[in-house]
Amino acid sequence: MHIQPYLFFEGRCDEALAFYREALGADVTALMRYKEAPDAPPPGACGNATGDHVMHASFRIGDTEVLASDGMASGKPDFRGIALTLVVAGEAEARKRFEALAREGTVQMPLSKTFFSPSFGMVADRFGVSWMVIVVE
Repeated sequence: MHIQPYLFFEGRCDEALAFYREALGADVTALMRYKEAPDAPPPGACGNATGDHVMHASFRIGDTEVLASDGMASGKPDFRGIALTLVVAGEAEARKRFEALAREGTVQMPLSKTFFSPSFGMVADRFGVSWMVIVVE
């Protein structure tokens, strides 16, 4: 058994996938749009989602598979009460990834040395997804 994050970007999934490709080297392994579904969803089941919205996507960051969708395409992703932890090999990698995630995002705790890591920081990316970037020795 394992837990897999599933992120709903509410109409911004294509943009998010492109961002994570650039910022984190993500590899999109699957993508299905609503118009490609074998059956039409029940009326009202998909909110504002249209045929070109992403119904389901899968992407890899390192060894982790993350799932994503445009969800109901409300235009307002809401990622509260959860953070993804990005564990990297060294301080240079932490800085590179942290700065990439912070572009158009919000730094919640600057990347710095802590009692538990030579480099740790917290940032919400431009979609509102919270990230904890940490070097583990």
